[in-house]
Order: sequence, then structure tokens, then C-alpha cells
Amino acid sequence: MRVQLRYFASLREALGPGETIDWEPSGPATVGALRHWLRARSTAAAEVLGTGRSVRVAVDLDMASEDTPLRDGAEVAFFPPVTGG
Repeated sequence: MRVQLRYFASLREALGPGETIDWEPSGPATVGALRHWLRARSTAAAEVLGTGRSVRVAVDLDMASEDTPLRDGAEVAFFPPVTGG
């Protein structure tokens, strides 16, 4: 499945603006499974997306939780709980 990733605020500083990935989940395709997979890809992702870190997620512009299902072509945005503008 192809997923568009977007990172904002401090996550953008650590991981860049985002990327499009081809991801083949080993189980159900959920936000939590994607976050787990991303943490395994790099030390920077493991640090900023770690289980103890407070990170908000939106899927296709709607707020999401760890068990939100993902579909092919979804846009997934990660950001800290409070961002300024």
C-alpha cells in the first residue's frame, strides 16, 4: 500500500517534511502499525515517534487514533499535541 506521510513542527525538524512510502503491513494496516514500522526504520523516528512520546495523528485530514485503519493512498500527518502558527 502506498501512504503519503507528512510531519509538522518538531517532527518535521527531525524527520523532514514527509515522503511517500510503499508499505506492506504484516498485520492490520492501522496508524499504530505504521508508527511502529516507522520507528524501526531510523533512530530519529524511534526517538520522536516513540511509544512514550505524545504525538497526534490525522488520516486524510481527520484526527486519528492508533487503531484507525489505513487505506491505499491515505495521507497520514504526524504532529506534536500543541503547534503554533
